[in-house]
Amino acid sequence: MQLTTSALSLAIGVGLATTTTNAFVVPSTSTAATLAINGPSARSSSAAAATTTRSKAFSPLTPLNMATDADDEIERLRSMAANLRAEASALEAEKVQALADAAQKAFDRFDTNKDGEISLAELKQGLEKSLKIELSDKRVKELMDAFDASGDGALQIDEMVTINLFRNKLESLVREEKRLALEAKQKAEEEEKQAALAAARLEILNEKEPTTSDRFVSILPYLFPLMDGLAYGRFLLSTEDAAANPAVVFLAVLYGLYRAVPFSGFIAFFALNFLAGTPSINRLIRYNMQQAIFVDIALFFPGLAGGLLGALNLNFPTAIQELSTDAIFVTLLAVLGYCTVSSLFGVTPDKLPLISNSVNDRMPTIDMFDDSGSFIPRQLRQEEGDEDTDKKDDK
Repeated sequence: MQLTTSALSLAIGVGLATTTTNAFVVPSTSTAATLAINGPSARSSSAAAATTTRSKAFSPLTPLNMATDADDEIERLRSMAANLRAEASALEAEKVQALADAAQKAFDRFDTNKDGEISLAELKQGLEKSLKIELSDKRVKELMDAFDASGDGALQIDEMVTINLFRNKLESLVREEKRLALEAKQKAEEEEKQAALAAARLEILNEKEPTTSDRFVSILPYLFPLMDGLAYGRFLLSTEDAAANPAVVFLAVLYGLYRAVPFSGFIAFFALNFLAGTPSINRLIRYNMQQAIFVDIALFFPGLAGGLLGALNLNFPTAIQELSTDAIFVTLLAVLGYCTVSSLFGVTPDKLPLISNSVNDRMPTIDMFDDSGSFIPRQLRQEEGDEDTDKKDDK
């Protein structure tokens, strides 16, 4: 009887405690019976279970509480972002308004006649007062074109910008002008350097207009082929009329002196060939030296043809032999006459077929000298050019 009374009292006490703490756990009849049977140990276990249940019911870190806190943080961040956007919009509006006020102020300052637009003259005058510099009409026109969106040659209020923008544009134009001026200066210096180099080359390679003395000296090399060609004029010069001619007598004296020197032909050939390669001698003289050598070489072929015909025992009539020999000598005199007259007038005698072309190929030119003034023969320059071409092809 006492055991049953104690069990009931404990059950009532547990029920009251549960009701007081608002726990939604009500011990069942089996639980009370268990407490009644097991005694104090069962009561201790039941009390511990009740304590655990109460702690779980009142824990602040439940999923429901965490979700509520996250929603509150998101709302707070959204509110802050909205405030920042509002502040940025206000600052942007203030900036736009400040620019508009500055443009209006600048427009009123430039529009001196108050006609609602700024002309080219007003822009120039306003810039000179604002920037304190003298501007050319061309520079002011460039500024006008840069900001004149309508293209009517004047600035309206909606096209007006601040003085700082005008200054920045002007500075960019000035920098461009300085750059162009520097490039022009560098180009002028390079051209002056090339002109000085060309002048130095001309001092080395004498291609100036021949003087009077140069003209007379330039005809002397043609005495070389004339002396070697007198053999073809033996029929014409042996007549009685020719023997009485002072020119023929003079040529006879020269021919005697020429033949009196041993190997005179070889000496004359090498002397003319060496002097023709001296760049300090006037070009007309050097040209005639080269051409005299080629004319003398051309005289070798008729003699070679005559020797071959003699070796083949082909004997032509004497009249034909004299006529062909006289024709060669007359042709020689005509060639030498043309070269002499042309040279005396200071004109290069470069109209001889085949011969003049060969001489032109051998004449040194300005491009055969490098920057240091050293002479580079045409053949060597061609070889270097071929090597450069091969290198480019290999790449």
